[in-house]
Amino acid sequence: MSTNTTTTGTRASIAMRYVLSRADFELDVDLEIPMRGITGVFGESGAGKTSLLRCIAGLEQPSSGRLVVDGNVWQDTASRRSLPVHQRAIGYVFQEPRLFSHLTVHRNLDYGRRRAPERAVNVDFEQIVALLGLESMLQRMPDALSGGEAQRVSIARALLCEPRFVLMDEPLAALDKARKAEILQFLDRLHAELSVPIIYVSHNIGEISALCDQLLVMQRGRVIADGDLQSVLMRTDLPALAGEEAGSVVVAKVASYDAEYGLTCVRFSGGELFVSGRHEPGSELRVRIRANDVSLCRVRPTGTTILNILPAVVEAVHPDAEATVLVRLSLGSDFLTARITRRSSVELNLQAGDEVFAQIKSVAVRKIGVEPGK
Repeated sequence: MSTNTTTTGTRASIAMRYVLSRADFELDVDLEIPMRGITGVFGESGAGKTSLLRCIAGLEQPSSGRLVVDGNVWQDTASRRSLPVHQRAIGYVFQEPRLFSHLTVHRNLDYGRRRAPERAVNVDFEQIVALLGLESMLQRMPDALSGGEAQRVSIARALLCEPRFVLMDEPLAALDKARKAEILQFLDRLHAELSVPIIYVSHNIGEISALCDQLLVMQRGRVIADGDLQSVLMRTDLPALAGEEAGSVVVAKVASYDAEYGLTCVRFSGGELFVSGRHEPGSELRVRIRANDVSLCRVRPTGTTILNILPAVVEAVHPDAEATVLVRLSLGSDFLTARITRRSSVELNLQAGDEVFAQIKSVAVRKIGVEPGK
């Protein structure tokens, strides 16, 4: 699929301004997001995530609104302009697959392909089928599919309509842990091999961290933070990002593999990390480090079972729960968060600018562009 850029060479974007008033809720957003990669929309239930997507898709009529996609005005309530739903080149993936139960997988996909505009020349049925691993199920009926398989078909159908971008509304929420991991692998492939932008809604920060390039955080109908994933994840001053899953993401390059111990050495701006398993030298990994898995020392510890110990600088200390604080750390040009007890923070007398050592107990890694089954 083709990349979306404007004719002037500037980076394409989706600009939106929406006000949607209800008796017990008000959506009020004014933002611009890039038409590239995956943009995560994170927030608690009731934050307005789905309402925002429905406004973009034209399924909800706002009190006032304006939507400009790559310089083209799709909606402007001030001038009474609004493209109808079927004319908005958007793919929509819901929490439930919503396949046509009387059609085979192949015919469900054909429905998506027939919705592609006549100008479309880049849709490749075989490529989409292969990317989502659907070759063996094309003649099956939807009731013969697992939840994860049905969701993959739903994603493929959305892509085959040649959308300018895809909206995904909690696409993994109804799946068990194994099926979630399966879909995440396929979404990784789409991210690596297709240029179609995705706006991905989730209340699971682990999913967001695994997939997204940009992140916006919503609370009570408003956007309270937005930007690149790493910088927004470090907003430990926001309660929505300071929960049990608080943490950070760094992109690291595989340096070497130690066959004797089954460990891969990866490098990022803050130094070297050892991660379990074998990864191809030169490839890139997305490394997620939870705040609960980072402890701090004033001096480099010895005689410890923890392999990953890196020098860091304290950037800030934020209150967390009654007994804990969150410490923002800089390592090269990257950042980590550590959750430690308030007592430890006082005893170490941690202040901004202090040099410390971060002990990283465990990490989660995902290969960028991983191919499922390999």
